[in-house]
Amino acid sequence: MSLINQVDQDIKQAMLAKQPDRLRGLRAIKSALLLARTEKGAAEELTEEAEIKVLQKLIKQRKESADIYKAQNREDLYEIEMEEMRVIEPYLPKQMSTEEVEVFLKGLISRVGAVSVKDMGKVMGAANKELAGKADGRTISEVVKKLLGS
Repeated sequence: MSLINQVDQDIKQAMLAKQPDRLRGLRAIKSALLLARTEKGAAEELTEEAEIKVLQKLIKQRKESADIYKAQNREDLYEIEMEEMRVIEPYLPKQMSTEEVEVFLKGLISRVGAVSVKDMGKVMGAANKELAGKADGRTISEVVKKLLGS
């Protein structure tokens, strides 16, 4: 079942169960997927990789907004963003821990032959491709910098 069909089913269940918080998050997912599908040059059906990118973008937006609301002591808005994140996250593949990312990147660095921070671009390109959807780009970048000794 495609992600959009799964979200449609979950929207129906949330409506029947009268879960407005869950419904808001699910509608955000559906809206973003439909928007991505209708973008200029997009295929009729989104690939799984494209769906993951859309979901990651939604999570990133929610995190950034939540951080801003937290800094401004707007707990009400902060909670809304956190609730939406909790609804979106289950649709993403299981995220790797920092330790798992570090182990993976050590192997990748030796495979690519990177030895210094100058080789960071090579490592990041390969890492982002192989860890798409499994790890946050910021986490990957921080670990690569640490491993390459910057």
